Amino acid sequence: MSNQSSYTLDELAALTGAAVHGNGDIFVKEVATINHAKSDQITFLANPLYRKHLATTQAGAVILSPTDVAACPTNALISPNPYATYAHIAQLLAPPNTYTVVGIHPTAIIAKTATIAESASIGAYVVIGDNAVIENDVIIGAGSVIGAECSIGAQTLLHPNVTLYARVKLGQHIIIHSGAIIGSDGFGFANERGRWIKVPQVGAVIIGDEVEIGANTTIDRGALGDTIIEENVKIDNQVQIAHNVSIGAHTVIAGFVGIAGSTRVGRYCMIGGATCLSGHIEVCDKVVISGMAMITSSITQPGFYSSGTGFDNNARWKKNAARFKRLDELARRVHQLERVITQMTEKSLEKAE
Repeated sequence: MSNQSSYTLDELAALTGAAVHGNGDIFVKEVATINHAKSDQITFLANPLYRKHLATTQAGAVILSPTDVAACPTNALISPNPYATYAHIAQLLAPPNTYTVVGIHPTAIIAKTATIAESASIGAYVVIGDNAVIENDVIIGAGSVIGAECSIGAQTLLHPNVTLYARVKLGQHIIIHSGAIIGSDGFGFANERGRWIKVPQVGAVIIGDEVEIGANTTIDRGALGDTIIEENVKIDNQVQIAHNVSIGAHTVIAGFVGIAGSTRVGRYCMIGGATCLSGHIEVCDKVVISGMAMITSSITQPGFYSSGTGFDNNARWKKNAARFKRLDELARRVHQLERVITQMTEKSLEKAE
């Protein structure tokens, strides 16, 4: 988080490794979009769709790539990755949280056996269970519930109304947004003569450093082993991760994704919104899956994967959907025709000889 309200361009360049073009002594105090920024704000240009706004921007400075410097009418920070540089600067200039007063709010309910660092901030109506451990500079927003034997690593932020069931282990520098539920029971039931019997979920959830979890996302505890989210994973809002799932480091998961139980996702993967992954499969490292895909079997080679059909006007889509049902029949007929043609060709060649 920022320790000051504004920075000079020279200071920002030193902190991010960017190069200054123009006046490095000017101060900026906020970030803004390229077409709405003012003289005390900094913006960025990463998507070529917004290059048309560069010539008329009123920003005090623009973060951009070397190829765009000549067209920039104002000061600039030059970076080979403008969006990443913007992300670092936005963190520095972001306004502080309004619920970061150090200490324990008088309405909080804390178990006597819980251990809480003096530098932690515990908001109103927070409940912390037996033997929980809250480390240095942790912020827990109002109304959150921390179950028994949970541990929360240093400088982790829980926004209001986050729930951690028992035995959840959080690393350092994690952000969890409101409404997220970590450690709820996985969907485990055994059928006996038509009746469903609950299978106790006795595992835990272990989350590595620098993970971010979006609002109303749910991560189930393991049935026997643990559900594991490795370091630097970024998970969007309203994602469902089932029991015993493992997510590799540096993977990003967009909103409305559902991952069924015991599936393993590798490192450096990107999973598009509304994608569904079946249970008990593996996705190797460096896989990109486009939105609304249905992954029903393991992916063993890195690459870009998609499924489903694209949208179309309704009348044509209905016709194509009806024809899609006949693909197997058509494939069989084509195969038969190929065999007939092959036989006819062979007979023709025999006669020619």
